[in-house]
Amino acid sequence: MSTDDGEFHGPSILEFFPDPIAFEGTPFEINRIILVRWVAVIALLLVFWLGTRRMKVVPGRFQSLVEMGLDLVRVNIADDLLGKKDGRRFLPILTTIFFLVLFMNLTGVIPGLNIAGTSVIGVPLVLAIVAYVTFIYAGIKKSPKNFFKNSLFPSGVPWPVYIIVTPIELISTFIIRPITLTLRLMMNMIVGHLLLVLFFAATQFFIFNLGGWYTALGVGTLAFGFVFTLFEILVAVLQAYVFALLTAVYVQLAVAEEH
Repeated sequence: MSTDDGEFHGPSILEFFPDPIAFEGTPFEINRIILVRWVAVIALLLVFWLGTRRMKVVPGRFQSLVEMGLDLVRVNIADDLLGKKDGRRFLPILTTIFFLVLFMNLTGVIPGLNIAGTSVIGVPLVLAIVAYVTFIYAGIKKSPKNFFKNSLFPSGVPWPVYIIVTPIELISTFIIRPITLTLRLMMNMIVGHLLLVLFFAATQFFIFNLGGWYTALGVGTLAFGFVFTLFEILVAVLQAYVFALLTAVYVQLAVAEEH
């Protein structure tokens, strides 16, 4: 970002570790990221309260929008991957994951907030653990005795080959999955934030600090900033969908007949 010294300073990773606002040095410490997450959760609760408090047979626009979002998770994720029976069982967790990720992602493009609640590892990690525990629960519920055995020792493999296959299955199934869920979401939000800050900070620097012919460059970076804002909205929705979808895929693998 530009500063009073007249030089341009790009965005820093330190932006994701803001100074405390209240309760510094305690387990209840509050900073900008925490406030953004609170705003996202309150907005999520408010949207669903307003959208479902007076349900009508012929829905209005707002109710239709909420129902469209719910149907996206129910039909395109839960029912398509898990079927009607298992889809109903795991629909609440899939819906919660999708909308929580979506609202926390969208805070990154809302003026005044300007940073995603999922851009710091806490929320992505917690949601990945929830997805992981759901996967383990589904597998054990389906086949208490054989879930871990079938996961680590897939059928049809000669016994000597298990020396190689079992460690690979252990790492890929029980270690890599929660790590990739966490990092995929977090890194997308970090990169998106840094790009937006870079474009808009460059716009301010070119127009207000340099002026003259540099104003044309400022207009260009401003245009790129708006384009990438739209792209970031798409990424926010896509990442929410992918997170919920992969959770459903893992559950589907856990409840497959071979387990």
